[in-house]
Amino acid sequence: MSAPVLSVVVNFHDMAREAPRTLHTLSAGYQQGVDAAEYEVIAVDNGSRQPLDAALVRACGPNFRLLALPPGQVSPAAAINAAVRESAGSVVAVCIDGARMLSPGIVRLMLAAFRAFPDPVVATLGWHLGPKTQNQSMVDGYGRAVEDRLLESVDWRRDGYQLFTVSSFAASSAPGWFLPIAESNAIALRRTAYDRLGGFDERFRLEGGGLVCLDFYKRACETIGNLVLLLGEGTFHQFHGGVATNVPMAQHPGARFSDEYLQLRGQPFTAPTTAAHFLGTVPPQCLPFLAASVQQAAALPSKEPPG
Repeated sequence: MSAPVLSVVVNFHDMAREAPRTLHTLSAGYQQGVDAAEYEVIAVDNGSRQPLDAALVRACGPNFRLLALPPGQVSPAAAINAAVRESAGSVVAVCIDGARMLSPGIVRLMLAAFRAFPDPVVATLGWHLGPKTQNQSMVDGYGRAVEDRLLESVDWRRDGYQLFTVSSFAASSAPGWFLPIAESNAIALRRTAYDRLGGFDERFRLEGGGLVCLDFYKRACETIGNLVLLLGEGTFHQFHGGVATNVPMAQHPGARFSDEYLQLRGQPFTAPTTAAHFLGTVPPQCLPFLAASVQQAAALPSKEPPG
């Protein structure tokens, strides 16, 4: 068999409940318009107390495999870089947070983007399952049990775009498609571009990686080729007790994360302002978010033309 074009690296840590759903959304039976031979999925278990089941990973398809790493790293950066070194594709996609389910067109459109552009950065927006960002909704009682019932209320396994109907924009994607966003939780680059960036910066050592995902997205946007945002696609965060996503805002570690970024980069983090190309379709379930994106972009004062 020839090597796959795309290698998808998805990182897990203590996600026994969330991993089966996420892995299912990466399977060829769920992703639309692709064959299993076109891509591989490397599920990274980054030192979980309850290790990810290898049989569960294999059951997702012949293109799935597990990379199990010992405990010791609270940041996922080293684990992701190790998995990329083990991967076979000429294009690498990284899902830093294994709690995030994917919409059904991501793999197909990622592959299409690398046929359309010579050296793109292909990115997606993020959503939280639930009525608000989970930092907010958990204060009103949102948690795993509520989320399980929420996911049972829509037929997402048959039509993954139903996830849009039970989700809200993640804070880092709240500006929508047409204004700068802060990060992407499913981002793809050519392997050569990944190597030029040096991968994920392993000096980010705080729990969950701190701002390592935002840092990688910013560096990719500002130093690699065209930014391509996948229209009508996204990732959907499951409630799993995350150090940043699943704590009340009063307890959010953002100040410590920002301090680490400032020490490493010498300046505060700002979202990249790279102009984007758009690739994809807009399923009906996504129209409210498209409308919100247009409304937010239109509300900004227009710039006067030069001269």
